[in-house]
Amino acid sequence: MSTELLAPLDLAFWRLESTGHPLHLGALAHFGPLPSGGDPSTVLELLGSRAAAIPRLRMHVRDVLLPVGGAAWSTDKHFDVGRHVREIALPGADFGAETARLAGELMERPVERGLPPWEMYLLTGAHDGSFGVLVKLHHALADGMRAVAIGAGIFDEIAAVTRRAGGDSGGGGGTAGGRRPRAVPPRSWLPGPGRIMGAARERIGDLGRAVEVGASVVGVSVARVGRLDGPATAALAADSSGTRRVATAVLDLDRVHRVRRSSGGTANDVLLAVLAGALRRWLDGRGASLPGADPRALIPVSRRRPGAPAGSGNSLSAYLLALPVTEADPAARLAGVRRDMDRNKADGPLRGAGAIIALADQLPPLAHRFGAPLASGAARLLFDVLVTNVPLPRSALSLGGAPLRALFPMAPLARGQSLAVAMSPYGGRVHVGLVADGKAVPDLDALAAALADELDLLDGAG
Repeated sequence: MSTELLAPLDLAFWRLESTGHPLHLGALAHFGPLPSGGDPSTVLELLGSRAAAIPRLRMHVRDVLLPVGGAAWSTDKHFDVGRHVREIALPGADFGAETARLAGELMERPVERGLPPWEMYLLTGAHDGSFGVLVKLHHALADGMRAVAIGAGIFDEIAAVTRRAGGDSGGGGGTAGGRRPRAVPPRSWLPGPGRIMGAARERIGDLGRAVEVGASVVGVSVARVGRLDGPATAALAADSSGTRRVATAVLDLDRVHRVRRSSGGTANDVLLAVLAGALRRWLDGRGASLPGADPRALIPVSRRRPGAPAGSGNSLSAYLLALPVTEADPAARLAGVRRDMDRNKADGPLRGAGAIIALADQLPPLAHRFGAPLASGAARLLFDVLVTNVPLPRSALSLGGAPLRALFPMAPLARGQSLAVAMSPYGGRVHVGLVADGKAVPDLDALAAALADELDLLDGAG
């Protein structure tokens, strides 16, 4: 039975979750009809067999005796893919709207922690034979880049390459056996009496240090960003209600690049400026006053080396960016984003205030266990909204021969915040997934619509 310790940042995400505040990310994919009028229900078996062939998706998390406070990935020898892959039939009148509504309901449910922490749903019922696939992955299992690497295994093109290369299938479909996985550590993890006594002494000392470290994480996050007055705008803060709402938007990538060519910077700079303008428009539509200070966006930056295996841990740092919501001029908003992002990049992802994420790599496992309750509320002191750009393969993708039409990434929602934003360019479009606290942001669709309006302004068409 394969066993692998959780990397420090993976362990942090595992400990930070609570029943009322799940910490998983996901994606909502829309596919066209199958060739020759095939039945989308046949895709369920295909999803199951391909997901089961990905070794990481056959592993669950369990606590270990050593290191104290640690946890490990362990192959689930009772793995049953039927517990993870399911079909849901939806009304076909407005299939796109129905999938977004259902995505919100499914994203608010925690994954079962005793099983491999992921779920996949085939969404059928569209009149034209198209279908959707919703994927949920616990953040301990994947960051954005690794989620792409793992999830890509369900697509026809990547699955075919893996088969030709003789890749590890992970032991087949694994549909037999519905028993729950056992949490008994393998023999290699059972320490001798001397190690047990030493671990006990170490645990007593580490307990005090863990609480101290957890408190210091909160203190450092405040000190590094210099904010003691809470969120920049109440609209982006919310006590966790345990509910989720999902909305989607599609932006023309050619228009994004046209703005980039005329104004300089990067496509991501343009998208961040579009988001700042959309937030301003959304707040105005609510009748809310503009914030006294620009809200801070946490922008994850992958530290993964090119070619690093998908099984390696989360590898992230981040930039902090003040989204220029208080700036009325769209061109000035873009100029401000470009200037501040250039400064972030010049400093590097490990030098700015957003690099506090990387501190997780320096903490002992026990600090994650006992420091998580203290650190879980630190997000609202550090930033107001998570904004991430998740790259996809540039080649055309399909599932069972059905072309991928859109893929909307969904970022995890930090405790104390009401909104998370994720973007993925694919097929000449930028697909935006908005995840919000369902009670705090009942008008999430209005924010999604404002994104296209703001791109119109920057492109000179508004």
